[in-house]
Amino acid sequence: MLLFENNPAVAAIYQRATSQFISKDFAEKQSGKIPLVNHQGSEQENRRRELLSVEVEAQQEKIIAEHGEEHFRKLTERNFFSRMRTKINRDFDNKEHLYHHILGIEDACPAILDILSARAASVNQIKNLAASLSWLTTDLISLVNKPQYRKRADVQVTDAKLALSYIGLDNLKLVMPTFTLKHWLPTSTAPYGLMKRKLWNNSLSIALASSVLAKEQGLDEFTAFTTGMLSNIGKLAVTRCYLTTFSEMHKKELRKSFESKDKRLHNVLSRISASEEILLEQLTMRSAELSADLIEKMAFRRLAITEPIFDLAYAERLDKMHPIAQVVAKAKAFVAFRALAKGALINGDESKILLSSVNLTPAEITLLKKSDIDHIKLNFS
Repeated sequence: MLLFENNPAVAAIYQRATSQFISKDFAEKQSGKIPLVNHQGSEQENRRRELLSVEVEAQQEKIIAEHGEEHFRKLTERNFFSRMRTKINRDFDNKEHLYHHILGIEDACPAILDILSARAASVNQIKNLAASLSWLTTDLISLVNKPQYRKRADVQVTDAKLALSYIGLDNLKLVMPTFTLKHWLPTSTAPYGLMKRKLWNNSLSIALASSVLAKEQGLDEFTAFTTGMLSNIGKLAVTRCYLTTFSEMHKKELRKSFESKDKRLHNVLSRISASEEILLEQLTMRSAELSADLIEKMAFRRLAITEPIFDLAYAERLDKMHPIAQVVAKAKAFVAFRALAKGALINGDESKILLSSVNLTPAEITLLKKSDIDHIKLNFS
């Protein structure tokens, strides 16, 4: 988000909030650090790193002889992550791969959201689309069979189309963006065990806060909620791509060193773990732009979230943003402030800097503080 990145003080605070996804300990280390600069990994830099990797491999034995094992360990680790950066840079440039294989987005998902945004939307229009998504049918049936939503304790719904009718259109406008983003979350975020839950909680809170602010301003709540929820899709893509690439490359190189009987290299590689710094770098530099690219590929015809998502990524001033983008930017700043405050990672002056960067008024702050932006409330009458 250029709105945050172009202000060094705000960028440092927001980067600290982003680092909380990885771990609180890591976020504490980020306090007071200079924010990352968004270079987006130029082709020239990628080629330089690739050449460096080749040179390093060619000189391994000489380096060990001259500088010792510790130097070799550091050089091997640096070389591994240099090649990993090159690989993920290429993956991030391949939007089709991210869309279809990293996130696994099925066409029926944006199609359902598009229908729900229309004034003449009906449950019948989405029944066949929903039935085509096995994970969605499971989630819908599970939802309506929860004790708090069942009209009769002795009757269970087993058909997804019946479940849709029971849920109803108004509830679906909350359920569909929620279930959709939840499905795109990484299956696992190991070694960062809490990251998956934090990404989910952050997305939900941004969506609910956006809806609260939209209602106050007379804007469409479904559009604001969905924009807020899907504005984090870039973070999901970065996280999934980074952790998958690290795991695959690490296993491959361990196997290669084992098969070549290079015990020294195998010992060093076995001690390499995923880099928190590189993950934060990629989340900071790429998430907003990737969200825009992925939402654009969804090709919404009715759901007006593409322009707001692009404004969140590229607009440099709040007053130049689409009204929906403005409320989502405010929601993001407030949710980041709240998370940092909970972890005692932000002081009073920094709080003012962050919240004023999106022109959050005292009345809006009070409204968000008294609103429940952590739980979806469905109405099964």
